[in-house]
Amino acid sequence: MDDGRVWAFEESLWTEGEENYRAKIDPACLMALPAEPFLFDSEAAIRAVSNTPRWSHVRFEGQRVGRPEEGLIVIAYTVHAERGGEHYTAHCSTTMRRLGHDDWKVVQHSQSIAPVVTALKG
Repeated sequence: MDDGRVWAFEESLWTEGEENYRAKIDPACLMALPAEPFLFDSEAAIRAVSNTPRWSHVRFEGQRVGRPEEGLIVIAYTVHAERGGEHYTAHCSTTMRRLGHDDWKVVQHSQSIAPVVTALKG
């Protein structure tokens, strides 16, 4: 999968609904997310997505793509997501594996909320 398709795949997981998520998440997937219960298996992650409004706009920055071996892609990035008046920024990583031609599944995803850093005025 070329880089453009990698990022379109990842963006769809932020913006599209449960059906898309279910199609792209491997049954063995594990996730670490900044909401209780913090550690999710694939079914728990899909349930969480089905009960959460999707993001209307996402922007990735600092994108990195690693291909440690054939059929395995690891990405890392910072996401800026918006829906309504809500804004969310997190540092993320996702690992995808290829099951067949053009059939990729997420086997790992993690998010760490980006700290808000303010300069002290002295």
